[in-house]
Amino acid sequence: MDIRTIPDLLRHAREVHRKPDAFLAKRDGRWVPVSIESFAQWVRAVADWLAARGVGFGDRVAILSENRIEWAVVDHAVLSLGAVDVPVYPTLPANEIRPLLADSGATGLFVSTLAHLEKIQSIRGELPSIQWIVCFDRDGLPAPGPVVGESAPAPEHLRAGTGGVNATRAPGPDDVATIIYTSGTTGVPKGVMLTHRNLVSNALASVDIFGLTSKDTHLSFLPLNHIFERTAGYNVMLYAGTTIAYAESIERAAQNLLEVRPTVLLGVPRFFERIMERAMDVAASAGFPRDVMARWARDVGMRWAALRVERKGVPLGLAFQHWLAGLLVYPVLRGRLGGRVRSSFSGGAPLARDTALFFYGAGMPIMEGYGLSETSPVVAVNVPDGYKLGTVGKLLPGVEAKIAEDGEILVRGPSVMKGYWNKPEETAVAMEGGWFHTGDIGELDAGGYLKITDRKKDLLVTSGGKKIAPQAIEAALKGKPSIKMAIVVGDGRKYASALIVPAPGAPHDSIEADVDAVNKTLASYETIKRFELIPDDLTVENGCLSPKLDVKRRVVSKRFADVIERMYHGAD
Repeated sequence: MDIRTIPDLLRHAREVHRKPDAFLAKRDGRWVPVSIESFAQWVRAVADWLAARGVGFGDRVAILSENRIEWAVVDHAVLSLGAVDVPVYPTLPANEIRPLLADSGATGLFVSTLAHLEKIQSIRGELPSIQWIVCFDRDGLPAPGPVVGESAPAPEHLRAGTGGVNATRAPGPDDVATIIYTSGTTGVPKGVMLTHRNLVSNALASVDIFGLTSKDTHLSFLPLNHIFERTAGYNVMLYAGTTIAYAESIERAAQNLLEVRPTVLLGVPRFFERIMERAMDVAASAGFPRDVMARWARDVGMRWAALRVERKGVPLGLAFQHWLAGLLVYPVLRGRLGGRVRSSFSGGAPLARDTALFFYGAGMPIMEGYGLSETSPVVAVNVPDGYKLGTVGKLLPGVEAKIAEDGEILVRGPSVMKGYWNKPEETAVAMEGGWFHTGDIGELDAGGYLKITDRKKDLLVTSGGKKIAPQAIEAALKGKPSIKMAIVVGDGRKYASALIVPAPGAPHDSIEADVDAVNKTLASYETIKRFELIPDDLTVENGCLSPKLDVKRRVVSKRFADVIERMYHGAD
C-alpha cells in the first residue's frame, strides 16, 4: 500500500502484520500483549472522543507523559483527525512547561500521572487555550472494551459522544503532524514542525538500514518526546511489525531488559556507558578472580576491536584470547541486556571511542548515527556491514548533505522540517539557500562517511584567535576512569580550562594524571591548562542539563563563574 501519512503506517501494520503482540504493557506484574487490531480499535475510540470534544484539523493537543502504550494510542488518534500533537518532556518543571503549551496554543492536554496533573494545575490559570485535561491514571482512555489486561472502558465522562470522527479532512503528506520543542542549550526552545511526509520518509528509509523484522522485540525506554525514539523506536518498529514493549520507567529499564529480552536496543551514549561501568563495578565487587577476568576480557576485547575496525590483522595470540573471553566473560555482559540483543543503535550525542570498542569487542557492536529534531531525525547511520568507527556512517537514502565553507553540515531531503512554529525569521535563517543549517561542524570522507567534529555554536575561540572544539576533548576526558563529566571553557581567554565532575572516590592525583594523558593527544593550543572540580549536581531540574541530558554551557558557566575566574586569575 502507498504509505504517505502516519495513519497509513497503522493501516499497513494492521493489514500486513496482524500481530497478536504488537505491543507489550506491564500490568499487575506481568507483561500483557496488545494486538494490532485491539490497538487500532482503541485509537478509533479515542479519536471519536476527541472529535466529540471539538478537536479537528490543525488543532494542537499536548501529551505530557512517560513512555507507555497510552502515549502511542493518543498520538495515532490525534494524527488521524489531521490534528497536531505536541509532546512535552514530563521531567520539565511547571515554569518550563508553561511557555511551550502557551506558544503551541494547545487546546487539550493528556498527562500520565496525578503528580504531573498537579504540576499542570499550578499553571492552569496562565494557559487560556487549554480547554480540557485528561489524566491516564485518573481517567483512563476511552476504549471499545478491555484492551490491556483487565482494564475496563473509560469512565462515563470520557466516553465519546454520538458524533463520528471529525470529517474536516484526513491529513495529507505535507500537513504538520507534530510540533517538537527542541531543548536547546540556551534561550527559549523552538517548536520544530514536522509533517507526515517528514516522519514517514525517515521511518521507511530507516527500516532496511536497521534490518528489523516482525520477529524482533524492542524495549522502549528513551523518551518518546524525543524524535530519536519516536522515529526509530516507534514508527520504524510499527512498520516493520517489531513488538514494542514499554518499559515501566527509566529506573526499571535494566530489570525490564531481563524480562523482555529485546533483540534490538536503542540508547544514548550515557546508557551504554552505564552498562559498561556497571559491569566492571559488579566484577570488582565480586573480588578475585572475577575482577581480574573482567579487566582482562575488557582489555582483550578493546585491543581486538581496535584492529578489526581498522581492517588490520589480529595476531594469533590476541585472537585466541578473544575467543577464550567470548566463552568465559562476554556472555555475562550480553546476559545483562537479556541475552538476545543482535542490533544496538546509539544517537543523541557522540559515542566515546572506548565505549564503542568495549561493546564491539564483546560481540555487540553499537551502530552510531546522527540526526536532529529538524531532520526527523536520522541523517546518517552506521550499519554492520559498513561500520566505520569515529564516524556516524553514511547518509540515509534520500538525504543529501554537504559541508559549507566554515565546516557546517548542511542537509536537505524529504525528512527536513517544514519550519519553526511561529518563527518565520528563524526558519528563514535555518533554511537559507534551501538547505537546513545543522549548526554542527563535520566532514564527509571519500567513502561517503560523515564525521561530526563539533557544534558550531560551541566552538571556543581563544584570545589568540585559536578555535577549539570542546566536545571531542570532553568526550576524551569522560572516557577516563576518574572523570564522570567535563565541561571545557575558555572562549575569549588565553587558554582552555575544564570544570570536572570526578568519578565517585577518585583522588585528585588520578584526575590530574587522566587530564595529562588526554593533553598528550591534543594540539598545544587545545590542552587543558587548568581544571577545577565541581559537585555532581548538574541536573535537568536545576537547569544545568537539557531533557536530553546535554550540558547547558551558559547556565553552567554562569553558575560556576567564580570557579572559572579562579582558573584564569592573573592570566588575562
